[in-house]
Amino acid sequence: MKILVIEDDPDMLDTITQSLQKEKYVVEVATTYDGALEKIGVYAYDCILLDITLPGGSGLDLLQELKKQQKAEGVIIISAKNSLDDKVTGLELGADDYLAKPFHLAELHARVKSVLRRRKFEGNANLTLENVVIDPDKHLVWVAVEELILNRKQFDVLLYFCNRSESLNVTF
Repeated sequence: MKILVIEDDPDMLDTITQSLQKEKYVVEVATTYDGALEKIGVYAYDCILLDITLPGGSGLDLLQELKKQQKAEGVIIISAKNSLDDKVTGLELGADDYLAKPFHLAELHARVKSVLRRRKFEGNANLTLENVVIDPDKHLVWVAVEELILNRKQFDVLLYFCNRSESLNVTF
């Protein structure tokens, strides 16, 4: 799973990035509005962690840009702004969740998994295609109820293609 972290605080960015990488996510970062705008325009992500206050612009404007580009990424706002108006505005603009700083990394991980489950696996913990079952949390795969042993790269490639099987016209 590929996550974009848009955060201008270097310490917070480093902590979040390292934590997500330990959970086996592929993590890209942007520290400015323009850098984030470029990345969301060129790449697709499974989830975006978005700070509202950024050098050069607002994270809320980035949410509007995602909507304009008809991007389907799950978005979790992570912000020091904890007012009700900011939360409501962010959610109305299309964010899936709002997490006020400071937060525990365990809560961030739970919210990321929740967004991915809703967006990618239709609310299920596992992804199932025909006789293939993938557990993304445990990095396990079963084919016809027999466990398939894969290294990390093999697992990531299989999960990538299974997540996009409809858009790639792939059948199993």
